[in-house]
Amino acid sequence: MATHPNEAEALANWGREEREPFTGWDFSHLAGRWHEEHPSWSYDEMAGALLRASSAALDLGTGGGERLAAMADAFPARLVATEGYAPNVEVACRRLVPLGIEVVGSGTGTDLPFPDGSFDLVLDRHTAFAAAEVARLLRPGGTFLTQQVDGRNLADLIARFGARPQFPDITLDRLSDQLRQAGLSIEDAREHRLATRFDDVGALVYYLRAVPWTVPGFSVAKYGRELLALQAQLDSGMPLSFASRRFLIRATRAPA
Repeated sequence: MATHPNEAEALANWGREEREPFTGWDFSHLAGRWHEEHPSWSYDEMAGALLRASSAALDLGTGGGERLAAMADAFPARLVATEGYAPNVEVACRRLVPLGIEVVGSGTGTDLPFPDGSFDLVLDRHTAFAAAEVARLLRPGGTFLTQQVDGRNLADLIARFGARPQFPDITLDRLSDQLRQAGLSIEDAREHRLATRFDDVGALVYYLRAVPWTVPGFSVAKYGRELLALQAQLDSGMPLSFASRRFLIRATRAPA
């Protein structure tokens, strides 16, 4: 792809963004450059209230433990966090173990190493889960709270790179049905469409590398033409704003 000097400079700058390190689930590098509307609910407030009322809780897919650590004033007597992405396990251990949290490097499917009925609360923010496994781990009367990214999230952005959403079946209705089939009752289910805006193309590059399933195989070298088109859009005064989707489910296991 032949480029003008200013385009070559832009591509070089974006290449530097592409190489910026990303650990845990920490997007502080994008502070002031990435703006995401909040859903109509506060997952953190809901999770904090449930933690205060629990005696044993599990946080599935804690990432680097950033959000869980921020709820330290709500921790129950026993709190366990899992993380299936190996590089994040070490990050989570450094952050959470000093706070008295047990960190388990494990997936979130059917292989969780806990006995039946181990927890009265299971939390899950933006991590895949197996409904039957969640039901198995909950004590009678226990609660499962999850916020999920809808599988059609950022579909308009993904289309700009000639790709399609990788997980279109992750929807509120489908996951709610799975939880019901596992024997849980749905107490709350809601979804929200919101806007995500990037103030510069470099911020978008960093995001796409940090969340690689958005555009699989993304690289500046591969998608330079598409990135330059997005820069032209920004230069014309049109913001880089795309449609995000979130949904929330609170489910309970029947009392004994």
